[in-house]
Amino acid sequence: MAQSISVKNLKLNFGATSVLKDLNLDVQEGEFIVLLGPSGCGKSTLLNCLAGLLDITDGQIWIKGKNVTWSEPSDRGIGMVFQSYALYPQMSVRGNLSFGLKNARVPAAEIEKRVARAAEILQIGPLLDRKPAALSGGQRQRVAIGRALVRDVDVFLFDEPLSNLDAKLRSELRVEIKRLHNRLNNTMVYVTHDQIEALTLADRIAVMKGGVIQQLDAPQTIYNRPSNLFVAGFIGSPSMNFLPGKTVDGGKAFDFAGTRIALDGYDGGAVLDRPEAILGLRPEHLVITDTAEPGRSIPAVVEIDEPMGADSLVWLKSGSSNISVRVPVEKRPAHGTQVHLKVDIRHASIFDAKTEMRI
Repeated sequence: MAQSISVKNLKLNFGATSVLKDLNLDVQEGEFIVLLGPSGCGKSTLLNCLAGLLDITDGQIWIKGKNVTWSEPSDRGIGMVFQSYALYPQMSVRGNLSFGLKNARVPAAEIEKRVARAAEILQIGPLLDRKPAALSGGQRQRVAIGRALVRDVDVFLFDEPLSNLDAKLRSELRVEIKRLHNRLNNTMVYVTHDQIEALTLADRIAVMKGGVIQQLDAPQTIYNRPSNLFVAGFIGSPSMNFLPGKTVDGGKAFDFAGTRIALDGYDGGAVLDRPEAILGLRPEHLVITDTAEPGRSIPAVVEIDEPMGADSLVWLKSGSSNISVRVPVEKRPAHGTQVHLKVDIRHASIFDAKTEMRI
């Protein structure tokens, strides 16, 4: 598959501060890539570099086989949707959609055709004669997306477009953006700090921290096989449980607070004996039982129950560690109950405590 975007050894410094550090990223034709990470990780900065809104310190940016490292934003063949709607308040929706095309001296008939097409795709036809003040937040964001859509480009860049909306609108527009990508099959690069958006929208996710891509992979791979402790802790709500301990018996078992958990069936590399290791377990991969299973379970005490509608999140204490477990509502154990947590080691992750990398 052809590459739509290629970032090669990109560096960006603000004075003595290194913001993006020798970053490489290849985006395939028609791919939906999500840049995910906490505030300050460099995801929006990278997007602005792709758009030409920031001059890079070193490296190259290629879009559709063309070196655009020093090209103007208007010459890069991209459409961009910002976090703020940035609509012209004095213009109608039709005027906002057509303004950039008029400045580019696109023929009137072509402008009308593109505006009609964008309105049909985004279902904003009845809104074309309204001013932005008469629109809801979700409608304004549709118009902002439409303004990028009428440019008829191959690459779309989204900078946290849903962050100003309430939860219900975010969910609805997330579906619309997915439908838009399925219909157009354009290359899309999407920035967010919301992991639900990332997991539901992306073909691949680039998890970023400190100006470096920590892991680039399919959503399910990142969720099931995180490359390091940061990725494991950032992806998942609630977060993955981390149990400190060590691997023993030639890497055949994990010792957590004196309880040994057999590692046969672990889907990872050669474990070997490590004096400091961390066992990562997602809340849905633990089962609360009444009886101990040697090598398969750990003792715990129920502390807190958080009803979440379809299920409950139960917090337990084992040794000095707090552990969360998802359970059906009807199977919630009582506060203070002594129980055992059965471990599904097939879905576990083991990390070296020093390097924080997955074993």
